[in-house]
Amino acid sequence: MNDAETAAESDPVASMLAVLDLNGSDARTTEDIFTGHSQSMPLGRVYGGQVLAQSIVAAERTIPEGRTVHSMHGYFLRPGDSAEDITFAVDRIHDGRSFSTRRTQAFQEGVPIFSMIASFQDEDPGVEHQAPMPEGLPGPDELPDVESHLEGLHPMSKRLFTDRPVDVRHIPSPIYVTVEGERVPRQAVWMRVRRRITEAPAVHRAALAYLSDLTIQESILRAHGVAWATPGLKVASLDHAMWWHRFGRADEWMLYVQESPSARGGRGLASGRIYSAGGVLLASVAQEIMVRVPDAAPPSLRP
Repeated sequence: MNDAETAAESDPVASMLAVLDLNGSDARTTEDIFTGHSQSMPLGRVYGGQVLAQSIVAAERTIPEGRTVHSMHGYFLRPGDSAEDITFAVDRIHDGRSFSTRRTQAFQEGVPIFSMIASFQDEDPGVEHQAPMPEGLPGPDELPDVESHLEGLHPMSKRLFTDRPVDVRHIPSPIYVTVEGERVPRQAVWMRVRRRITEAPAVHRAALAYLSDLTIQESILRAHGVAWATPGLKVASLDHAMWWHRFGRADEWMLYVQESPSARGGRGLASGRIYSAGGVLLASVAQEIMVRVPDAAPPSLRP
């Protein structure tokens, strides 16, 4: 293991930045095949936010200079193995006067684990408005950090939270071990990368995608009083959509406002809006998940 790999292993932020730095052609050629590593995960499965962020990085490598991602739609097809590299194949679907469209397929062992289409655009003037950030919520400095909520978790499960590169603070409280308060299909989360990172805007956009998959499922679980530590609970992301509205730094506090409009048939839909601390709407997110609550749970909690 070289010095860079050793540093990445001991520093979760360095690990995240390392997996976003794909190997392969640096754009503007026709050899659109890239390889990425995965962050080590206690349960051995690739984190979904990682592979979708890597897919965006791969697509961006083939985009004409000056165009930035504004939307992506992707499907999680199979669980990924965090011990294996991931191959990303990019198809150049269209390059127009203002927009470019790319398809990225992520493969392990020759089979696809994630498939995405993303659109990129030149900066362009136009009409502008945004939904306001909710008022009256506590700020991140008024909330405890994640380590304060992990009593009772198995050490391996704790690593899922303490070894990640993101500082996350829940409103009203996390649902790691128990679900406190009212059972409602909504919550808010303050989040940021744990320390200052590069000035490169493309890295911040990819990091925002990485963060967007981290807690979006929880409004569905909170509505039914189901904690992550529920024995036998099975949750898997099925698809993910994201729209980047305005630039924001991923290493500064952002408020992720989340709600779930529906759950049935073993599936739940969640949506979210990501704001800067100053109230600027940075991105919108939607995701559908598979959720299976064990038979021992009350009937009202079962899909």
